[in-house]
Amino acid sequence: MKPVTRLFDILDLFRDEYSGKPDVFLSKSKGVWHPISAADYVCLSQYLSLGFLELGVTPGTRIATVMVNCPEWNLFDMAISQVGAIQVPIYPTISIENYQYIFADADIEYVVIYNQEICGRIKHTVAKLPSIKGVYSIQKVRGVPGWTDLLEIGLTSSKTGKLEQIKAGIRPEHIASIIYTSGTTGHPKGVMLSHGNFVSNFVECAKISDFTSDEKALSFLPLCHVYERMLNYVYQYLGMSVYYATALDQIPDYLKEVKPHTFAAVPRVLEKIYNRVVSEGRNLKGLKKSVFFWALHLGHKFELDHSLGWFYDVKLFIANLLVFTRWRKALGGNVRLISSGGASLHPRLARIFWAARLKVLEGYGLTETSPVVAVQNLTPGGVKFGTVGPILPNVEVKIANDGEILCKGPNLMLGYVNRPERTSEAIDSDGWFHTGDIGVMIDGKYLRITDRKKEIFKTSTGKYIAPHPIEQRFTESPFIDHILVIGEDRKYTAALIVPNFDHMISWCRVKGIPYRSNREAISDENIVRRFYKEVNKINRDLGQTEKIKKFRLLPDEWTIETGELSPTMKLRRKFIQEKYFKEIEETYRSPEYNYRDVTLE
Repeated sequence: MKPVTRLFDILDLFRDEYSGKPDVFLSKSKGVWHPISAADYVCLSQYLSLGFLELGVTPGTRIATVMVNCPEWNLFDMAISQVGAIQVPIYPTISIENYQYIFADADIEYVVIYNQEICGRIKHTVAKLPSIKGVYSIQKVRGVPGWTDLLEIGLTSSKTGKLEQIKAGIRPEHIASIIYTSGTTGHPKGVMLSHGNFVSNFVECAKISDFTSDEKALSFLPLCHVYERMLNYVYQYLGMSVYYATALDQIPDYLKEVKPHTFAAVPRVLEKIYNRVVSEGRNLKGLKKSVFFWALHLGHKFELDHSLGWFYDVKLFIANLLVFTRWRKALGGNVRLISSGGASLHPRLARIFWAARLKVLEGYGLTETSPVVAVQNLTPGGVKFGTVGPILPNVEVKIANDGEILCKGPNLMLGYVNRPERTSEAIDSDGWFHTGDIGVMIDGKYLRITDRKKEIFKTSTGKYIAPHPIEQRFTESPFIDHILVIGEDRKYTAALIVPNFDHMISWCRVKGIPYRSNREAISDENIVRRFYKEVNKINRDLGQTEKIKKFRLLPDEWTIETGELSPTMKLRRKFIQEKYFKEIEETYRSPEYNYRDVTLE
């Protein structure tokens, strides 16, 4: 395999090793999957690069891409990198204010959008910025040139020699992309990542799997986020076929149809898969229901080293035949590896997936680290539940005196665009990047993330509370979709809870309780009392200062679109607390319930 040192060197693999591959990327339209071949990938990227040169794009030009996951994303990624320009991928769902800020801060000259909806969101911003010279669209948008128009320009270009000259001058240390973090407060920061940053990370991560060019990956997390983008490079580096899902609500259907061998997820997606399985199990009757929950109980105890003995292994074998095989079929039947990142995965969830022969490898990283710092692997001892695995071989990590995780390596960003003071704050004089995460090393080998440094708060009684582990424990419950633990400068901790409404509907059906709407349900005495019991049950496993003394049920789901979740489905704490300020105040003014008096079913 030819060495890859710059992003566009990936195209050489499709000129040689994978040249005959007919289906490098696939997208679905009108019920049919449409492939782009290796030859298409190379040629179309080349013509787009030439088209950009004809427009006057030069090395260093900033080009924004506001697109959903699709094959064309890769064409523009390669085309932009080949001319030495800088890609600025932007989430299609951010606010108008953030579009305005990013376009101006990054000094964008060209924008590539996906469709009419995105055009409507950015057109007024583009009109206000004279620096933007042109907009191109993947789908047809009235009044906006299509991406094929740029191809046509490239087809007639005579600048092939100039393109080769530019490519030869691009070094691994040159900026390839500026990725704006989805910060929960203030304006996002633009992280400058070089070709070498990306390459060092995806080449090392590719060594973890044993995938071949005959296998398939399903991509549905946003490619504009560094996590999915890095894995997208891994898939290409290994010559896999990548299927892009645009309708997220249809992911279960995509899994059954595509039958992928791998996909990447955030823990919330895995939680939803698990909760859906549990909900279906609750609807079973008699012996089938008993066997189902017997299997789940076994799975929650799973250990990788067979330390539970041969009798447990026999029972688990039977559980796989009777129960878990259906779970695997629901994911298409071919899944060999699932990547989990973006947030901590609860060990209980990891165990049940592994017990069901679905290998989940959890990793940890940040946009600033391109992104992987540590990740589990398939070698003996490569996975330890409750950790994010060993440190990546080409990355260094140390734990500061206050518990903060510090790292350095070839994956570390060049800095924040236009923010030298923020860069100096993040990277100290010895070159260590301060992640803002708290962690510990287990057995001198595995990294465990315990919380976010900035999310830890102190109650008015002087007790420090780390909210994330508490929230993670509560979201194990099939009744709870999201929870925000609060209590800064208060006497005790409380919480805002968004129920898992699908599970509530199922529970009400079993109990014979009428369900009219989410808003009515959270006031129903039977449902409220069930949540008291659920909170009480979980409180029993928490420390005295961690127990949730009060909570408020909310009628609306938290989503990326409504602002409560970041694009990687992390809680945007400040936004939520501001949005629900009135509800929080009312919660603390209401009588405190005595969780000791609530009996369990």
